[in-house]
Amino acid sequence: MDDTQRILALQPPAGLRIPAVLDTDTYNEIDDQFALVYALLSPKIDLQAILAAPFHNSRSSGPADGMEKSYQEIIRLLDLLHHPAAGLAFRGSTSYLPSRTQAVDSPAAKRLIELARESKDKLYVLTIGCATNVASALLLEPSLAERIIVVWLGGHPRDWPHTNEFNLMQDVYASQILFDCGVPLVRFPCAQVTEQLTTTIPELALYLAGRTALGDYLYKTVKDYAPAGEQGIAWSKVIWDIITVAWLDCPETITSTLVTTPRLVGDHNTPKQELCFNLDFNRPLCREAIAVSRDSVFRRIFQLINASEEK
Repeated sequence: MDDTQRILALQPPAGLRIPAVLDTDTYNEIDDQFALVYALLSPKIDLQAILAAPFHNSRSSGPADGMEKSYQEIIRLLDLLHHPAAGLAFRGSTSYLPSRTQAVDSPAAKRLIELARESKDKLYVLTIGCATNVASALLLEPSLAERIIVVWLGGHPRDWPHTNEFNLMQDVYASQILFDCGVPLVRFPCAQVTEQLTTTIPELALYLAGRTALGDYLYKTVKDYAPAGEQGIAWSKVIWDIITVAWLDCPETITSTLVTTPRLVGDHNTPKQELCFNLDFNRPLCREAIAVSRDSVFRRIFQLINASEEK
């Protein structure tokens, strides 16, 4: 891909029914649920598959368990939306990449390759967890890099002291593949950028609760996640993953710039606080967000959810 082709691929998307796939660790927190609902309800997005990504934290016993819990959460959300799961939801990797050259095959990776081959236009891959499924597909089919655009929530700003961020550091090899394989990459740093997308229980109670079954589910999910007692006073929650969907649905709400793709230094044995970017100005361009209009994005999501099913 030459510079002109890459710059065109990295422009803010326009038009209706933009072909997309969502790769999500849906049960990891409470933000993926909002992103999945947003992607399905947006009239601008043709969501062709939802891929369950692995994760490992206090909400799972390991990557395989995290992936399965994410898959089951996808099914629950599709049921709420009265949307059939068959042909749309796919299980992903049960482990992280063992090296930079070894894929973890899965139904999700296979489906991503199939959809990219079938798509007349470039397929947007909204990646809101660790990049294992997407990196595996790129390893299994290297030509995929010419047929997709990866939109990834991962890492911190390039000038941050470290890039110890959950999505990136879970599978360092997969993250490095996204940075190094040449696929057009739109990246949303967490610190200073995506962390602006906060909401509170009172806001969700006012604008979502009591209007639709879907709104009630999302409101309860956040409420149950909040710390109890005094720890919950003045508490807000970042709904991180919606920024990737906003890039397709309302790109005007995001300020971004073209920069050279950083090199991720480290591996799975690198201490988390030492994972960092090396800025090599001879590398291809990528697009990175530097700001987001928080109010505009939430206003859009609330409108779509409340219009989805009047009680």
